[in-house]
Amino acid sequence: MFEIPTLSRTCDGVSRRALLKIGGVSLFGLSLPRFLEARAKADSTARDVNCIYLFTEGGMSNIDTLDMKPLAPVEYRGEFHPIDTNLPGTQVCEHMPWMAKSMDKVCVVKSIVHAESGDHAAAQHYMLTGHPQRPDPTGQPVGATIHPSLGCVVGREGGWKNGLPPHVLFMGKGKGYYGAGYMGSKYDPLSVSADPNAAGFRVEDVSIPEQIGSTRTDRRKTMLARLDAWQRQAETKGTAVLDRNEFYRQAFELITSPAAKKAFLLDEEPAAVRDRYGRTREGQAALLSRRLIEAGVRFVTIGSGGWDTHNNNFISLRDKLLPALDKAWSALLEDLQQRGLLDNTLVLCAGEFGRTPGVNGAAGRDHYAPCNAVGMSGAGVQMGRTISQTDAKCTQVIGQRNTTLDWAATIYRILGIDGNREYHTNDGRPVSITSGGQPIAGVLA
Repeated sequence: MFEIPTLSRTCDGVSRRALLKIGGVSLFGLSLPRFLEARAKADSTARDVNCIYLFTEGGMSNIDTLDMKPLAPVEYRGEFHPIDTNLPGTQVCEHMPWMAKSMDKVCVVKSIVHAESGDHAAAQHYMLTGHPQRPDPTGQPVGATIHPSLGCVVGREGGWKNGLPPHVLFMGKGKGYYGAGYMGSKYDPLSVSADPNAAGFRVEDVSIPEQIGSTRTDRRKTMLARLDAWQRQAETKGTAVLDRNEFYRQAFELITSPAAKKAFLLDEEPAAVRDRYGRTREGQAALLSRRLIEAGVRFVTIGSGGWDTHNNNFISLRDKLLPALDKAWSALLEDLQQRGLLDNTLVLCAGEFGRTPGVNGAAGRDHYAPCNAVGMSGAGVQMGRTISQTDAKCTQVIGQRNTTLDWAATIYRILGIDGNREYHTNDGRPVSITSGGQPIAGVLA
């Protein structure tokens, strides 16, 4: 039953949670209002450039994908063979035939070297935030600051657009630092945990729960508006109105927004397009990412699990991982280009580190921080080229070397964000967006 308790005031004013409840369900039956409630308006300094980040959790094997060594001994080169691409002099793995046709749209960066860590948690923090993180043996940080992910910084700088959240995350299964860290949950991404390839896929936070329905949702919105009007009248002159209505309004608009609903309607896409992206979680998430960018989302992160191939590396890559990534990545680049979106959309494909050049006794490859080949495409990137190189066995970078701090500096430069800008932690300590670093030479157009 919809109950309104006796109206009473505290120093915080009237509690909306106390006033608007049905059983244990908040205003719209969602956690989204809490996510929105704490959001403060931020000055928009970001360029109108979007970003889609394909993150291969566990660490993609560079020697089996973008940096193959066919002349190395078999215990290094492994089981796969390279194939030529549409970019003269560039080869990729035989299990990436679609990307072989799209390498003119990629800048392959082989110069990135982690400063010290082959640990998942530390390396993921590096590649997702651009900052170092030193964990204890269990993988948990030791008295260290958790920095915001790249997408959360972009969200804070750019803000909402067309009634849509600035950062959407297709959650992976790893320890990824996808959240807002010290900035607080108010800047966390809208997280999608459901599989976009599953039948009946839906996103809870952009759908009105069936048990509530649109009629009851409209009734609650009307009730909230009346209560807000009552509070404003009750406020004494000159007293600040501590009003949460704005955040509930955003929540209501999101779950009823035609743009939001349309963006998530994959069934609107022709079957041929969905097939081209691949009927996999990664493929359909990539397609959704394009739709979200079109609708107004600024940054989309796709966490893809399974890349920690200590065992059966070649079977896992051949049968599952590479076919899914190959179709999703290539289709996304082609689709964005055909729609005129690639010029203002940065596309990243990276994991936290590479894999060991030597194959282990379980036919797998282990963590390897000294070499990490990544792909960059789109806005501000010189596509169709390779930055730096590795030695004959892919054991070390030779020539130009860059840190992960440079990786973040490059991304922020493309997105028009001042990396020297400072935020503040909860205790008031100033923290720069980046930990130094310079844009990677040769990447920027």
